[in-house]
Amino acid sequence: MIEKDYIIVGLGIAGVSLCEQLLKHEKNFIVVDSGADGSTAKSGGVFNPTVLKRFSAAWNASAFFPVAVNFYKELSEKLARKFFIETPILRVFKSVEEQNDWSVASDKRELQQFLSAEFLKNTNPAIKAPFGFGKVLGTAQIQTDSLLSNYCNFLEKKGFLLSENFQYELIQQQENTVVYKGISAKKIIFAEGVKADKNPFFPTHTLIGNKGEYVIIHAPDLKIKTLLKGPMYIIPLGHDNYKVGATYNRDDYSLTPTEIAREEILSKVKSLINCDFTVIGQTVGVRPTTKDHRPLLGSLIESPNLVFFNGLGSRGFLMAPLLSEILFDYLENNIAIPEEMDIQRML
Repeated sequence: MIEKDYIIVGLGIAGVSLCEQLLKHEKNFIVVDSGADGSTAKSGGVFNPTVLKRFSAAWNASAFFPVAVNFYKELSEKLARKFFIETPILRVFKSVEEQNDWSVASDKRELQQFLSAEFLKNTNPAIKAPFGFGKVLGTAQIQTDSLLSNYCNFLEKKGFLLSENFQYELIQQQENTVVYKGISAKKIIFAEGVKADKNPFFPTHTLIGNKGEYVIIHAPDLKIKTLLKGPMYIIPLGHDNYKVGATYNRDDYSLTPTEIAREEILSKVKSLINCDFTVIGQTVGVRPTTKDHRPLLGSLIESPNLVFFNGLGSRGFLMAPLLSEILFDYLENNIAIPEEMDIQRML
């Protein structure tokens, strides 16, 4: 029998953050992940502490933001890969009224560090922005492929990763331990995102899938290096390629690209840029969201050795580092999870 402190199921941004928390405290663990179709890998990789539709701070941003920035910088140094690219977001103004709303918002204390009070004029003829831009600070582009692939390599070298699908039927629950395929641990932590809908121990009614699709375009004349936010994000990928999106769909959880989403994205990108482009791809991911847009942390009363780290939605990159600290304190120091994050609230 191999003895571990924890078994982690899933290696998206929640799983990575949790691994780092366990390593920091010298805990012994194993991760089980197949590496397929996770929402982190399919995301746009935008790190943004604001809600640009309403010019407001994201929920609990003042607490999540500094922890997350330090986390990604330290992890970049550890892996010797620069996957956290600090870059502003340029928010396209649709009207003078939006400019006025931005001015009011940027003067609020919780937004002063994120929303620049200065307006920027559009000097790029390939972008339609007659009212200019607002500049969002503290933002970054996360190269998700680099982050995940290099972290997988890091875990493999340490012998901490099983690259396979998790088999729920092989879990054996005992009084103070759980056993899985010859591995004994204090607890199993499920950080699976929407894959939790296949988990027989997870209360599936607590999670709502939110399908997001991106279109990849090649636009040689666009020439932008920052993140651009209009009716859709335009995310530079290098070599004149851009990821554009995303859509939101709570009715279809499949990973099949749709023509409806493609047409919606292309219609909106045409309203934002006026240069030629060609479509070279389309990607799909499903965000793990909740009814109240708050995460799901902790265990169920009837199965205290099975723990969940889920419900991060579209703010996973911002929230995961601090949430992993909160979950660790719950597991190791018996510190209660805040009620608005506790999975028990949804039962």
